[in-house]
Amino acid sequence: MTEILFNPPPRAPLSVYVHIPWCVRKCPYCDFNSHAQREEIPEAGYLDALTRDLELALPDVWGREVVSVFIGGGTPSLFSPEGIDRLLTTLRTLLRLSPQAEITLEANPGTFEAARFRGYRDAGVNRLSLGIQSFNPEHLRALGRIHDQREARAAAEAALGLFESVNLDLMYALPMQSLEQAREDLETAIRLGPAHLSAYHLTLEPNTPFAAAPPPLPDDDLAADMQVQAEDLLGAAGYEHYETSAFARPGRRCRHNLNYWTFGDYLGLGAGAHGKLSFHDRIQRQARVKHPKAYLAGVFADPPAHIAETRTLERGDRVFEFMMNALRLNEGFDPRLFEARTGLSIVAAEPGLAEAERRGLLIRELHALRPSATGRRFLNELLQVFL
Repeated sequence: MTEILFNPPPRAPLSVYVHIPWCVRKCPYCDFNSHAQREEIPEAGYLDALTRDLELALPDVWGREVVSVFIGGGTPSLFSPEGIDRLLTTLRTLLRLSPQAEITLEANPGTFEAARFRGYRDAGVNRLSLGIQSFNPEHLRALGRIHDQREARAAAEAALGLFESVNLDLMYALPMQSLEQAREDLETAIRLGPAHLSAYHLTLEPNTPFAAAPPPLPDDDLAADMQVQAEDLLGAAGYEHYETSAFARPGRRCRHNLNYWTFGDYLGLGAGAHGKLSFHDRIQRQARVKHPKAYLAGVFADPPAHIAETRTLERGDRVFEFMMNALRLNEGFDPRLFEARTGLSIVAAEPGLAEAERRGLLIRELHALRPSATGRRFLNELLQVFL
């Protein structure tokens, strides 16, 4: 029997994620759905497909306000400003896009052109996320990045002069990286002064060239020192460490990502995009077909064949997936949020909460459940108790 949710989750905020799957060259550490550009990108055809995808999804989100849009990839900045303008116009026409919506575009410094960045801003993008990764030329080469340190700095400076909000993505625990080199990357980013910084630990993901032939990486102790160093330096510079890998100036947290971490809803459009939508009787996850050609063909097929998977989250799935997201937040969550987003009483999570607290991974307070310092460092161990 389907379990009726006592707090209908359509009240949850709704975001839209749009996936643009092409990049100039796939990096050896990347396991995202990205495809190296070997021929001209079918920009107009892909925008037609995104429009059709949205039209088919409208009954599931009809009337709901959209609080954020994130255009990710791949490298979305391979699309022209005119293409991004057309995409955002389509979203505004078919959806209730909030006038205050956060609209983020991911960009690669290797595709940087000042006029192009200005065109994205004029199209309505109000937040740019730049994949810097490092300012060190040796580490950029080791990561297979197509930009150099000069392009990274130039792209960041241009973005900061054009957009009200900019995120810089950095990585640490890179091949042959020292603690001092990791510090230099952070200090360079801090001097540039973005509103938001992301600092990710490089991980060897399955089915990537780095996993098949691992480069020489810092050991666990050195990587942990790099993480602590990032927290200390960014905290001293006025950035709040609000999520596992995210640091923001006060009031400048990424609203789109916060909607993920608080188990809000999001509609995923484009090749390989994932989405999560709540209804009065179920919470549903959906994934689009991954390969761009198959997606383009499938979305126009009769009947449409662009959806690779649809599944309903059962009771245990909801508990685990909520925790998997909300416990990334250093401040944790109010138990009432768990009930509002999952439709379950917090009692449903009690076995995992008790075990996590017993092991020193979780702290319980009157209106908050949050990871301890140990739980933040060993997040995977914390999450496993809810499986």
